[in-house]
Amino acid sequence: MSDAEYTPESRRRHIVRLGVFAAFLLTMFYLVAVERIIDIEAVRDMIAATGPAAPLVYVLASALLGAALVPGPILAAGSGLLFGPLVGTFVTLGATVGTATVSAFLGRRAGRSSARALLGPDRADRVDEQVRRRGLWAVVGQRFVPGIPDAPASYVFGAFGVPLWQMAVGSFIGSAPRAFVYTALGASIGDLSAPLAYSAVAVWCVTATVGAFAAHRSLRGWRRGRTPTESTAS
Repeated sequence: MSDAEYTPESRRRHIVRLGVFAAFLLTMFYLVAVERIIDIEAVRDMIAATGPAAPLVYVLASALLGAALVPGPILAAGSGLLFGPLVGTFVTLGATVGTATVSAFLGRRAGRSSARALLGPDRADRVDEQVRRRGLWAVVGQRFVPGIPDAPASYVFGAFGVPLWQMAVGSFIGSAPRAFVYTALGASIGDLSAPLAYSAVAVWCVTATVGAFAAHRSLRGWRRGRTPTESTAS
């Protein structure tokens, strides 16, 4: 980018652009998670009626619904109810990878140029280098950390230039434990005292612990990767 692109006017334009995109995502989240304008049970019934094609249809529909910020645990639980813990886990994992890829693509299209403009050429190049070296494992680590919704994080990853292949592979690796957890809980919703439910809770606890440790290590690695000049400048 040329220096002319970093005028105060262009900076304000990029801030407004990112603000509009963030407001759109917040509105979508409010509509689907709070107002629940999408009837997940009706969608599940419609998919169940497709017969043998239901797992594939659920993967595609759930991927799009997840990108629309429908909470992932709800979609995973529905997968468990429809397909059981084994097939349901693979269906959930496929949908999770799809959501990550779609969200990152949209985030890249909507916010990549503005994010780079606000960071500035030098800092943007440094972020790109960090993404090249650690982007895949950043995605994996984020999936392990509890309490961070996957779809909004994928939009942010896309805006910061994480390649789609890293999003897909990282989501597949990092989402596998939680895919089992939420799907298994959905499959055992009628009997939460079943061994399957206890196994799911145990996996969740282990995943959360590993995620917290990995996040701490990643933060330390990021700091070590900065030069003294960068640290002083920040």
